Amino acid sequence: MSAPATILLVEDDGALRTLTARALRQSGFTVLTAATGAEMWVTLNESPVNLVVLDIMLPGTSGFDLFRKLRRESDIPIIFISARGSEEDRVLGLELGADDYLAKPFSTRELAARVSAVLRRGAGQEAVAEGGAEMRSQDSITFDGWHLSLARRELRSPDGVIVDLTGAEFDLLSTFVGYPQRVLGRERLMELSRSRIGDSSDRSIDVLVSRLRRKLQAEGGDSPIVTVRGVGYMFRADVTRS
Repeated sequence: MSAPATILLVEDDGALRTLTARALRQSGFTVLTAATGAEMWVTLNESPVNLVVLDIMLPGTSGFDLFRKLRRESDIPIIFISARGSEEDRVLGLELGADDYLAKPFSTRELAARVSAVLRRGAGQEAVAEGGAEMRSQDSITFDGWHLSLARRELRSPDGVIVDLTGAEFDLLSTFVGYPQRVLGRERLMELSRSRIGDSSDRSIDVLVSRLRRKLQAEGGDSPIVTVRGVGYMFRADVTRS
């Protein structure tokens, strides 16, 4: 049996930290805790961690700032938790590239379920990436000069540059190339991509699409993702699989 995943919980509220850590341990995880950003860095330097549950409202440095610094150094999955459950905060978390966002007060069972979902998605990505050459060849997709490898979960621009995509962005792009020239509603996109980004509101999926569009436009030219007003989105490019 594989060892349980290690979760780092960064929460300054002592009572909530204890309760949440206990619930995650009861769900089968190994849990490390930190009350501040400084403690978070110490723990990350001393112990391997599979996922970080990060409170936004921390003393000193905010969770958003910690996220930005951590993301520059690592692609470890991160779930935001916050008493500020407004749409603006959720959108900011998504724009930064968080794997999920959960507003307080939350059910510890729901948090454990979301942690498991993010870890399963990561494990699935690793399993696919370790596949053989035949699978990688079959999962090679091209569109408008771009090259997408589902096996390696890798996107290359027409110039051959690897484009950094979050897990949710890659899942969304994989969904689009699977349904070219078809209009997909927001709810359907959420269902097909299996992305957990806090909720399935129109604003949330719009933010994710906007992020993906910007990355596809970074090399110049128009994005293959077009808006169908009042309905959703369509991937207009021709897709070739090999």
